[in-house]
Amino acid sequence: MKKITIAIDGYSSTGKSTVAKQLADSLGYVYVDSGAMYRAVTLFALENNIISENYFDEEKLLKSLPEIHLEFRKKNPLERADIYLNGKNVEKDIRTMHVSEFVSPIAAVHEVRVKLVAQQKMMGAAKGVVMDGRDIGTVVFPDAELKIFMNASSRQRAQRRFLELYSRGEEVQFDDVLKNIEARDHIDTTRSDSPLVKAQDAIEVDNSEMNLDDQFHTVLQLAKDRIAGRI
Repeated sequence: MKKITIAIDGYSSTGKSTVAKQLADSLGYVYVDSGAMYRAVTLFALENNIISENYFDEEKLLKSLPEIHLEFRKKNPLERADIYLNGKNVEKDIRTMHVSEFVSPIAAVHEVRVKLVAQQKMMGAAKGVVMDGRDIGTVVFPDAELKIFMNASSRQRAQRRFLELYSRGEEVQFDDVLKNIEARDHIDTTRSDSPLVKAQDAIEVDNSEMNLDDQFHTVLQLAKDRIAGRI
């Protein structure tokens, strides 16, 4: 069976990573979470006093880029890969609300995007890959055989994110999560470098009213149809 490149883009908290992981597992493809890469750079910036609520030392970030080494590792072949920042597993550390508050301005820096996009292109060069993010179908893999654009209402996405953070023990308020979602949407769609847009040939999937199982089977069928040449 031929292998293709599958690009899944969309707004934050639309379930891109969840469905991309499921799809990769089902097809036997490699999964790459591009958002985790930007979150890892954000974590580095926070830990090294490059960004905070009161300032953003972009010059310091640019000087530090050569020091930032990212890779995905699996503990065993059957598990999903975790992201490592300079040799340390930061998979859990990058998923906090604190990192979410700063990831969009970090991701808007041109030099950061150039560095990570180059790595992402290398990861998907052999096809048989599912990658999710904000600019996968428009910048990273503009020739991907299947492009999917995930969408959902901002309140529905905020509710999902709130429950996720709450289940991890974080003390968060729904209104704060909603404001973060809306702020990230604004930054992601208005930045000058690789803004979040739906690729012209992408298939939009609005999962506002879908459960995880419905979402997965919808995307899996799209993948099977594209691999078989039916769409």
